[in-house]
Amino acid sequence: MKRRTQAGAGAGAGSGAGCLLAGAGAVIAVLAWAPLARVNVTGGFEGQHRDLSVLYLDFPLIALGGALLPVVAWRAGLTVVGRPWAAVLGAVAALALGVWGLTAWWEPSGPPVFRE
Repeated sequence: MKRRTQAGAGAGAGSGAGCLLAGAGAVIAVLAWAPLARVNVTGGFEGQHRDLSVLYLDFPLIALGGALLPVVAWRAGLTVVGRPWAAVLGAVAALALGVWGLTAWWEPSGPPVFRE
């Protein structure tokens, strides 16, 4: 009979935490991004500047980034620190910084502004 090692004992619980972090990260990133992208989908004033590329290009990238960022940070935290609670805390902090960076950087294109 083989004995389970310390790292192998927590592998089942770790994969569940990784999936939970990925799902939560994708949902939070999309929910933070959606109000910013609304002007592109609805077209702004009188529907004149509709850009649906946010649905087939930006939406999958935002969801993928939101899913991968906390999982990568969590796995790196487990590798470096070795404590699950510290790794989850680092993943939540990485997701918060990622969402903040997304909302600060990503700006939807708007209708042209005419200045006099």
